[in-house]
Amino acid sequence: MTADAPRRQSWSASTYDTHARFVSDLAGGVLDWLAARKGERILDLGCGDGVLTAELAALGADVVGVDASESFVATCRSRGLDVRVMDGEALTFENEFDAVFSNAALHWMTRPERVVAGVRRALKPGGRFVAEFGGHGNVAGIVTALEAVARRHNVDAALAHPWFFPTTEAYQAMLEKDGFEVKRIALIPRPTRLKTGMAAWLSIFRQPFFDQFGARSQEVVREAEDLLRFALCDEAGNWTADYVRLRVEAKKL
Repeated sequence: MTADAPRRQSWSASTYDTHARFVSDLAGGVLDWLAARKGERILDLGCGDGVLTAELAALGADVVGVDASESFVATCRSRGLDVRVMDGEALTFENEFDAVFSNAALHWMTRPERVVAGVRRALKPGGRFVAEFGGHGNVAGIVTALEAVARRHNVDAALAHPWFFPTTEAYQAMLEKDGFEVKRIALIPRPTRLKTGMAAWLSIFRQPFFDQFGARSQEVVREAEDLLRFALCDEAGNWTADYVRLRVEAKKL
């Protein structure tokens, strides 16, 4: 175990299926932009538990998935998918894919220049990169609440916001600098109903933040939830996360 291992986000395929299935359920827009065709070779970058990988394969594409989570990769392989454990910031493919696809993963990769360079290497000339992930303003209310909790308890506030949430201008400039032509890019507000509530979302997506509190972690989850209740919970008790997604289609020149 490395010294910073407790700071890293970890994943359980079964927990993800229960509390975060909306991630793949709401991917229709980015799949439409991809418009996968039969016989194409596609890399699914940050494929998670493989639900979308399988969907692309069912369309007749030759799909390879990569994810840093061994739990997710094991789940994918049990479904017969070609998925490999790989760091998205250190892709090893060369001129192999017609398209690189990613949904709800790139914001976890905080050295985006390395990701973009790896995607470019992985694509054939003229290949396309289609992705959707958290953009500028994503979960801003949630991050603000966690920052407030961190300051109140004098803990590491950096663990409240470990993500890369760029503006369209910044991300387009990054892609163009690395030899892509951006065909279209947009920030898309997408308030997202949390069927299992805010406490479950906080516990799953910001586990390292709450691990700082040890045995008091669930008490602090409730404290953060109370700060968010006015803005993100309706009168019937339904919670909504303040998501904003960045969606992009780019071509390797």
